Amino acid sequence: MNMLSTFGLPMIWAFLIVGFAVLEGMTLGLTSIWFAIGSIFALIAAMLKLPFLAQVIVFMASSIVMLIYTKPIAQKHLKIGATKTNVEELIGMTGFVVKPIEEHAPGQVKVKGQIWTAISEDGQAMEIDREVVIVLVEGVKLIVK
Repeated sequence: MNMLSTFGLPMIWAFLIVGFAVLEGMTLGLTSIWFAIGSIFALIAAMLKLPFLAQVIVFMASSIVMLIYTKPIAQKHLKIGATKTNVEELIGMTGFVVKPIEEHAPGQVKVKGQIWTAISEDGQAMEIDREVVIVLVEGVKLIVK
């Protein structure tokens, strides 16, 4: 006995809806929600007793249309995949050397109450309490002058 005769096509599409929705809930990346929506349209097609091939075409077409036309809108409004940090705001700020920066070796700089590893832009040494300007952030290291 095959799965289609046991469950019926509408039940399979319902399982796919749930599966894609659970997968989306686990990833939160707007990757599988479009297939869950496509599965809803395919479920409707199955309930209308359309042939299996037509259901698959409805699933694929609706998933692709939803992906192309609604994903950019959803990403814009939900800010998915755009984790912003405040690191960029450090560029141009001043800080003070709290651990000497040696020639071509890192030291530490205090900026906005936080201590950062830092190296000088030109590789020159900088003594404690020297005021510096942040010119770049590379990972968790400041480049200062």
